Amino acid sequence: MNTFTFSPLLGWGVGGLIALVMLALAIVEVVRHTFGDAGDETMPTCVRRMLICLTVGAMALGPSMTVSTTSRAVNNTDVVMAVDVTGSMAVKDAAYGSNEAMTRLQAAKKAVDDLTRTYADSSFAAVRFGASGTLDVPLTPDAAAIRNWAATLAPEATSVSSGSSLDAPLDQLITTLKEIRSAHPNDAIVLYLITDGEQTSVQPRRTFSTLRHYLNDAFVVGVGSTEGGKIPLIEDGVSSDSSGDSSSGSSSGASGDSGSSGNNGDNGNNGNASQQWVTDPDTGQPGVSKMDETTLKNLADEMGGSVVELSAKTTMMNGRSAAASKKWSVGVTAKQRTRVNPVVWPLAAAAAVLLAWEMGAYIAMSRRLL
Repeated sequence: MNTFTFSPLLGWGVGGLIALVMLALAIVEVVRHTFGDAGDETMPTCVRRMLICLTVGAMALGPSMTVSTTSRAVNNTDVVMAVDVTGSMAVKDAAYGSNEAMTRLQAAKKAVDDLTRTYADSSFAAVRFGASGTLDVPLTPDAAAIRNWAATLAPEATSVSSGSSLDAPLDQLITTLKEIRSAHPNDAIVLYLITDGEQTSVQPRRTFSTLRHYLNDAFVVGVGSTEGGKIPLIEDGVSSDSSGDSSSGSSSGASGDSGSSGNNGDNGNNGNASQQWVTDPDTGQPGVSKMDETTLKNLADEMGGSVVELSAKTTMMNGRSAAASKKWSVGVTAKQRTRVNPVVWPLAAAAAVLLAWEMGAYIAMSRRLL
């Protein structure tokens, strides 16, 4: 809807003052011609000069038209996935949608794959963390790139292990989420932290509550079992996750689970008899890594999110996460905007004609007086 209004370009103070001065001059011109000594001034000349003053005064008030428009804002969903690749992720005690035993990292890969399909038309960013957090894939709408990234993930080598620290990705996540929020302030940002929740570092874990400021929702995805399993000894350059059997070796990076306690139970890791296991330094026996449900819950509480424990029945395609993906789907919001368009040019054209007329009359009068 279009409506007429005044919007002085110089503000109401200056514009109003100019308009008042021009109105006063127009009144003086009429009064002088009618009651004073007008000299040789004719009636058309008086009217012309009065109109010049009124036109300039009207221009100073900034006649404008307000135009209301409705625009559509597309609110996208940005999904950030952070996947744990410490050595304990090579433990083969996880399940994903079936009773088939698999390594925790394999379950994580399936979860990432399903998330890219659950959040259709969204953008994704991928972070891998072990000894430190690394942004492997910046925010992109290319879901296939995220799936390819997940396929290359492998647990970190035992040789560089110094104890698992779950806050390893925290600094990278803060930086990534801040950049996404700055670049896309209207988007919904959802974080998926996929881990077994095991913290073996002697250093206290930092809180994840600092991420709340940037997130619309968060999920801590637990992989593994509470019974646990023995941790394969992972050599540099060999991936224990490549074959689906945790007894086959492993890959690069850093694990922190060499300090895991326990000394019994294969729990799905009974494979090659020659398989070497990470030993518990306190007992000298193979250590057992277990999914830590308490830590998973604490992480979710700190971010104001929820816990999803993957199992034979629970995947990313069902349950709480699937419901959230519908909540944060792409949305279109109608926004009403009003802008003011100055309409000064008709008055400016009229003022130009009147001034040209005044100038012509002045020149003609000057020639007659010569």
